Amino acid sequence: MITYECPLNERIRTLLRLEDLFDKAVHFLRSEGSLEHHVALQTLFEILEVASRADLKVDLVQELERQRQILLSFRNNPQISEEALSGALYEIEQASASLLAMAGKTGQYLRENEWLMNIRIRAAIPGGACEFDLPSYHHWLNRDVASRIRDLSAWLQPMLPIRDGLAIVLRLLRASGRPEELIAQRGAFQQTMGGRTAQMIRIRLASLAMCVPETSANKYALNIRFMQSETVVRPRQVDVDVPFELTFCNL
Repeated sequence: MITYECPLNERIRTLLRLEDLFDKAVHFLRSEGSLEHHVALQTLFEILEVASRADLKVDLVQELERQRQILLSFRNNPQISEEALSGALYEIEQASASLLAMAGKTGQYLRENEWLMNIRIRAAIPGGACEFDLPSYHHWLNRDVASRIRDLSAWLQPMLPIRDGLAIVLRLLRASGRPEELIAQRGAFQQTMGGRTAQMIRIRLASLAMCVPETSANKYALNIRFMQSETVVRPRQVDVDVPFELTFCNL
């Protein structure tokens, strides 16, 4: 099965973008090649850009506190495992404490590094990070692997409380809905919201399904069209019934 996640507000879009960027940064940081480490650094610049667009730290702390209060209401509930509840509360409290310990503007320590900011500016130009443009960066990319990994880890580490906080929020969001098995007749599906609110919808399709969902939603209705997945000039809506799984997620 393939899961497609469709955020329905800008806040969730930002969290999903950052989740994807952190996953990529960690993946390429763990590699040993200089090209992989170049991608890891560029991804770090993207994290800096996305995380700086809003007061993300405060937003995450507030959401984690809201979820903590919800979990506290389950204390002494015989249907809830006290051990699991205590573990979840501890995780939230640790993530909140780490976010609150972040001093100043998100990523300010990176902006104060002139060498990194010069690379960031040049890397934004197509081909701008070539060795003749940035000889000092070329030298860094040819240093030993352990030195590069140590530097990348030091630049990424102060941003990890954001990754840990958003991971908790997104995990709770994904677990908040119940999947429904539905069929899009001739590739189209429409459902009235009927007062239902959602921050994200999740669509699961069989891996062999040769189509991808296109969604549009407002407070009145949800529309899904399943489009041809082949690389054609003008993708068209499929003309067959498509079974899929739909989940409305809301915190």
